Amino acid sequence: MSKIKLFALGGLGENGKNMYCADIDNRIFILDAGLKYPTLELFGVDSIIPDFSYLEKNQKRIVGLFLSHGHEDHIGAVPKLLKMINIPIYASYFTLAILKDAMEDQGLNLEDYTFNTVSSRKTLSFGSVKIDFYRVTHSIPESFGIAISTDDGVIVYAPDFTFDQNVSGVYKTDFEKLSSIAGKKVLALLVESLGAERVGYTHSSEALDYAINQAFYQAKGRIIVSAFSTDLVRIQKIIDIALKYERKIAIIGRKTQRTVDIAVNLDYLKIPEDKLISLRFIDDKNKNELEDAVVLVTGDRHEPFYMLQRMVKKLDRLIHINKEDTIILMTPPIPGTEKIAARTLDILYRYDTNVVKINKQILPPSHASSEDIKLLINILNPKYIFPVIGEYRHQYALQHLCIQLGYNKDNVFVMDNGGVLDIEYGDLVSSTNKIASGDTLVDGILDGDLNDVVLRDRELLSQDGVLLIIANIDARKKTVITTPEIVSRGFIFMKENEELIKEVENIFYKVAEKILQSRYIDWRVFREAIKDDISKYLYQITKRRPIIIPVLIDTQIKE
Repeated sequence: MSKIKLFALGGLGENGKNMYCADIDNRIFILDAGLKYPTLELFGVDSIIPDFSYLEKNQKRIVGLFLSHGHEDHIGAVPKLLKMINIPIYASYFTLAILKDAMEDQGLNLEDYTFNTVSSRKTLSFGSVKIDFYRVTHSIPESFGIAISTDDGVIVYAPDFTFDQNVSGVYKTDFEKLSSIAGKKVLALLVESLGAERVGYTHSSEALDYAINQAFYQAKGRIIVSAFSTDLVRIQKIIDIALKYERKIAIIGRKTQRTVDIAVNLDYLKIPEDKLISLRFIDDKNKNELEDAVVLVTGDRHEPFYMLQRMVKKLDRLIHINKEDTIILMTPPIPGTEKIAARTLDILYRYDTNVVKINKQILPPSHASSEDIKLLINILNPKYIFPVIGEYRHQYALQHLCIQLGYNKDNVFVMDNGGVLDIEYGDLVSSTNKIASGDTLVDGILDGDLNDVVLRDRELLSQDGVLLIIANIDARKKTVITTPEIVSRGFIFMKENEELIKEVENIFYKVAEKILQSRYIDWRVFREAIKDDISKYLYQITKRRPIIIPVLIDTQIKE
């Protein structure tokens, strides 16, 4: 008989940052560690990852990290986690290959860590706890669901799946393994909820195949296709259709090129070597205007849109889009990219290019719709259901699907990050306990969390600009040596606001006169007084609060 705690450090009430934990008899099994991308108000933030403080305090109890698949919303936070806690990692060969590439990119030495390759044929044993993996259909190879067998039943983690039957072998759902799991007593199901609002089954790709074939058939010159770098199913589809029309293939995108190389080496992407071409930088002799070429423009989130804008404006080093080109857009806007996607379309149409925009309705989703979720629930027949991977409305919609299937609302838990489900001896004890959870903001390669002060300063810079006051001070003689230099960036146009600048100078002199009367100069107090007095004046006159940066240089006058 077991004591089990189920909780999320990320992935509930949000899109991304997926990280779930099963604490079984005082041993912690971590399921995924992903990131999410920031919204526009988080200036300069590259990604958001879970707060690992709870795991850091309890690292001696951690058995390992078990990864479902290689998308960044499920593995993107792993390098940061491993910098804090060195724990064993369990994942498929392909997922580990992508993870290792990301870890090396962040400067981690792979020899310092323990990697364990798993498959659907292998059962992992940790005392009384057994862990199995089963293949699921998703947009990236070797995607798994995870089943944790305990004395009181199986806990199934079912992220990012569909039941699409029109996929090749490597992407097919392993129904045999899923059936063997269903043959046991399933205690709890952690199931993705992102598509719970979508009616019906997740549709297959026949309509997409037809649309792409039509675009290729009608294209007279070069074809440029935008795609997300981790969507290897669609990338393979474009490659296959390009080969059908006897076209050469070029792939642009630094990160995608690495992912593609891994997939090709593992035989998950099939591209004949004689059909793959490398593009050279554009110059007077080379324009890369190959009429029979298909150019895949790939990347994460905003990158395909940004690259297309540079190409159409003739700023890119590899491709300059012209009127004979056909541009196929297979990158529907995702949260946070709506503006740049719309702007890209505007620019493409303005330059009178031939754009084929693939309707979002015919792009098959990579996530389970309502009927797929119902099918999985009916196969597994779990006692408790824990909607994960989705915003609150998605979790709420999944709860209602379960009620339609006859579940009691009290057995379907719409939780927040940090909320704990306590299960003892197979029965729910409590769902009200909390553990520490939150967001860690990542800026570039910095390991520390950005605090609110930094974000506030970035917001002010974006809205009200900055004003620098640079002055030379002789601390020994207690005098201002030169007239202060005032520099405005993003605040006012200096030549049209000479009176305001003059008053800023006067305020500086008044503060300096007061501070320099002291026996000792406290430079920190000096700077703060300048900032406060000038800030009050500028807000009174302009109703704006630029960041004030006093630069005081201690300079002695030579006698």
